[in-house]
Amino acid sequence: MGQTWFNSVACILAILFAVSACKDSSTQNDAMPSQDQKWWKEAIVYQIYPRSFKDSDGDGVGDLQGIIQKLDYVQSLGVTAVWLNPIYTSPNADNGYDVSDYRNIMEEFGTMSDFDQMLDGMHQRGIKLVMDIVVNHSSNEHEWFKQSRSSRDNPYRDYYHWWPAEKGEPPYRYSLFDAKGDAWQFDSLTNAYYLHYFAKQQPDLNWSNPKVRQEVYDIMKFWAEKGVDGFRLDAFQFAAKDTTYPKFPDGFEKDFIQFYAMQDGIHDYLKEMNQEVFSKYDVMSVAEGAGRNFEDAHKLVDQNRNELNMAYAFEGVDIPKYEGYDLATIKEVFTKWDQEFANDGWLSIFLANHDQARMVSRWGNDSEEYRDVSAKLLNTFLLSMRGTPYCYYSDELGMTNIDFDSISQYQDIAAINGYQKALSEGEDMELFMKRLNFTSRDNGRTPMQWDGSEHAGFTKGTPWLPVNDNYVYINVEDENSSPNSVLNHFRKMTELRKKNPALIYGAYELVAAEHPTIYAYTRVLEDEKVLVLLNFSEETSEIKLKDDQDNHSIMINNYPNIEFFENSVKMKPYQAIVLNIQ
Repeated sequence: MGQTWFNSVACILAILFAVSACKDSSTQNDAMPSQDQKWWKEAIVYQIYPRSFKDSDGDGVGDLQGIIQKLDYVQSLGVTAVWLNPIYTSPNADNGYDVSDYRNIMEEFGTMSDFDQMLDGMHQRGIKLVMDIVVNHSSNEHEWFKQSRSSRDNPYRDYYHWWPAEKGEPPYRYSLFDAKGDAWQFDSLTNAYYLHYFAKQQPDLNWSNPKVRQEVYDIMKFWAEKGVDGFRLDAFQFAAKDTTYPKFPDGFEKDFIQFYAMQDGIHDYLKEMNQEVFSKYDVMSVAEGAGRNFEDAHKLVDQNRNELNMAYAFEGVDIPKYEGYDLATIKEVFTKWDQEFANDGWLSIFLANHDQARMVSRWGNDSEEYRDVSAKLLNTFLLSMRGTPYCYYSDELGMTNIDFDSISQYQDIAAINGYQKALSEGEDMELFMKRLNFTSRDNGRTPMQWDGSEHAGFTKGTPWLPVNDNYVYINVEDENSSPNSVLNHFRKMTELRKKNPALIYGAYELVAAEHPTIYAYTRVLEDEKVLVLLNFSEETSEIKLKDDQDNHSIMINNYPNIEFFENSVKMKPYQAIVLNIQ
């Protein structure tokens, strides 16, 4: 055994640090990008979907007091910020993304006093709070809309987009959530149509109206004055619209982003928002979506633009499909986004959120054999890339998709209306349901699995959405006590990231770009060099290294050991290795 160990070490000393010889020619150099250090660049963001996190009063719905009860747990994860999905007063057509009062708390979630207690509790633990601001649209039950639809000469009429019926049917606009795909809803009260890019209960606000913009800035100031540390702007890339409503080409809905996102005026609105709000507070700012291309994204977040802090681009998270995905695409997409923002602007890094199914089910392998190791691999990737990582609640446990077999089990408006649309258009409904079972947002919204008791310790009542049956062995209590659990691996990674500036600010360089199963890259900051090796397959895979330096240490490994051979590393299925190279 001693001789074997000696030989292994000899191999290691001979092969590690081979990275520079097999770096992809298109990657960046080792110098630290000329960017200012900011708290929001160093943040590790934990996204909490409050409805599903912890119920404190037995009504089956998570709430603010439930979050308060679990703040010590959140702190134990090593995260430094929480992104909280909407908690404002809402009729819940889209689970809070239809706001009827931006200055009050949804009754199901608690009170403003609960919010203040939660915010204080976070700050006492060194955790910052990022609020979700939903201002592309409001609820149709917001007082603004009630006034707007009451008469054509109401002062609030132009807070929304209206098309008078006497002009005929308005030019077709596609709705993401409407059962018929139509974004214009007829309202008989004033014989006119209103615009809704999402559900009919979510009428779009008219951002060309300066009164609307000032209303929004005042709302944001209200929360900033309470001590909120950041804002995430939901669907904001769609806020600017051509109010002449020109006809779009037939079939535009197949690539609607080109017609909806980043339209004229969006940058003026963001610059104004920055001047009115962001510049007056030390708050983080990020918008959902990064436009249609790199030029759009740079205009949002480059330092001299004075708009937003970071881009939240969807090209990466959209890679996994029902049919699967190709590792080469992952490498290509994440590498090109990193390269594009290496010297100016800043990125968000994420693999899941409330609009996606579970991370390990989409990106990894949620079988009993490989769930743990593949979940650890994905968290290793997420927490070792450049950009601000966003970790979705329960992914630190490796929670999986739930298996629904009937549309009646779904709560998500996108799933329910999407089903009706598919049915009316004569789609193959068996295939539709299989795809929905894999992709549905309800997968990512099932209640947090705290322990092995009834309903996973989420509630003493009936949960608003069923708890996954696998809670009996995937839960916080069990994983907390297991040193090699997904949960404790996540904690090791957050600690590693915070202790190693190279994982935050270091240059990213792709290694062995053509390798079919292993994603390898370095993070380099001055004299600090980290090598990350990730086997994205259920097969044993080998990667050859070419350098010959003589010192290293193992920082992370999701298996008990590593197989080093002369000039190569043999990696087990879904093995994740992080090495410090000196």
